[in-house]
Amino acid sequence: MDLHLASDVRDTSSIADDASGASASFIDRLLSAGLLIATDARGVYGRSAVFQDIVERFDALVMGLEGASDAQRLSFPPVVARGLIERMGYLESFPQLIGSVHGFRGTDAQARDMAAKAGAGERWEEVLEPSDVMLLPAACYPVYPTFSGLLPDRRRVVTVRGWCYRHEPSDEPTRLQSFQMRELICAGSPDQVERWRDEWLERSLALLRELGLPAESDVANDPFFGRAGRLLSATQREQKLKFEILCAVNAGKEPTAICSFNWHQEHFSAKYRIRQSNGDTAHTACLGFGLERVALALLATHGLAVDRWPEAVRVRLWG
Repeated sequence: MDLHLASDVRDTSSIADDASGASASFIDRLLSAGLLIATDARGVYGRSAVFQDIVERFDALVMGLEGASDAQRLSFPPVVARGLIERMGYLESFPQLIGSVHGFRGTDAQARDMAAKAGAGERWEEVLEPSDVMLLPAACYPVYPTFSGLLPDRRRVVTVRGWCYRHEPSDEPTRLQSFQMRELICAGSPDQVERWRDEWLERSLALLRELGLPAESDVANDPFFGRAGRLLSATQREQKLKFEILCAVNAGKEPTAICSFNWHQEHFSAKYRIRQSNGDTAHTACLGFGLERVALALLATHGLAVDRWPEAVRVRLWG
């Protein structure tokens, strides 16, 4: 472990242990310790070197696991074509979470007027127009078009890590607007995909528990929007298409999902004509680790001073 990184965090023993620290919210303690850095936007934080190092070390552990090290590695920017978001059905399912990128194409007069309104504290965005890109809501989305066509006899697995955006501003530290995800995506026959998901559910639980986290899995559903969304959520749970690994992060509140598994069946493969080697429509599934959420779970469980974490955890992360 790079213990010198711990010096970047202020002494947190009193924050975690004394009476005043016990009553402080988790986000206040993280900010006071310098692990997260406040900005003017809710749910948007800077990360200290210590915090980001926890993220990097955990991601390296995931990528060293059986089944990840031989996955094809791809990388995409944090924006995607507007048409991809439309084709995925995201606007119908999660309109409350979208992030649309807009730009200015106006005149000199409009630019001056826009700047004057901003300087006066007035709204100025009416002159902006939608661009051809949107913010990436899930790291796996750009992967599915790359699966188009016939798959090999064996399932195909891709891994990506990326910055994602979801419009849900909050002061709760695990509910970030901008966050990092490590995802693995599998395409193959229904049996191959289900077996892959079950293998990774067991593997992920084992890893998180090795790090001393009180992790448990449960059936879950995505936050589908509106009345139709409630039906989709019920169907998703009934068919056990989504699992989450949960861990206590915020004292006195429900456990937080730090890892999730989604079996899409033919939802994406039908859109992009992803076929098994025999020509049948393939199935897809993905798993995603919320990297900041895992780091927050570790800090909540073991304390804010990383050099005081249990030796077994420090050895597992830092070697």
